Amino acid sequence: KGLNMASLAKTIGLQPYLDELRRLNKRQLIYQVLNFLMIIFSALMIWKGLMVVTGSESPIVVVLSGSMEPAYQRGDLLFLTNYESDPIRVGEVVVFKISGRDIPIVHRVLKVHENTVTGEVKLLTKGDNNMVDDRGLYAPGQLFLSPKDIVGRARGFAPYVGMVTILMNDYPQLKYALLAVLGAMVFLIRE
Repeated sequence: KGLNMASLAKTIGLQPYLDELRRLNKRQLIYQVLNFLMIIFSALMIWKGLMVVTGSESPIVVVLSGSMEPAYQRGDLLFLTNYESDPIRVGEVVVFKISGRDIPIVHRVLKVHENTVTGEVKLLTKGDNNMVDDRGLYAPGQLFLSPKDIVGRARGFAPYVGMVTILMNDYPQLKYALLAVLGAMVFLIRE
């Protein structure tokens, strides 16, 4: 026997909230939609503002693997900066992107090679918990990173705060449920 939307809502306890949504008049509904949009656009403005202040295209990233243990654990949230005037040094933890890969990598700078004539800088990285350097991770034929590959440098972290992100990526149903609950709260809570 198939479940329709009304019986599904009743089964998971959403019926009172749906009834409340039906009781909203047109003006209240528009007000709630505008509140929802204001929250979304505020978050985007804060993100863009952080990008400008930090100089990084991604000012906050989550550590996705254990390659940087014990310094950073899987799920730690890193705060990044990427100022061009500040040279990258050996020992700094950087986040970099490799062409052809969507997910940035968090590793430590192992070596810095600077050509004093041309000013060209090349970097070699390695995860603290890895046995070998990252040349195997770089794009085919690439032996070093250049500053253009760097997304930012770790300036601080919040332990395990990013586990929520990892869980939502590992279990997409959780992500959609959380978004549905948050969206419903915006529409149903009137203050």
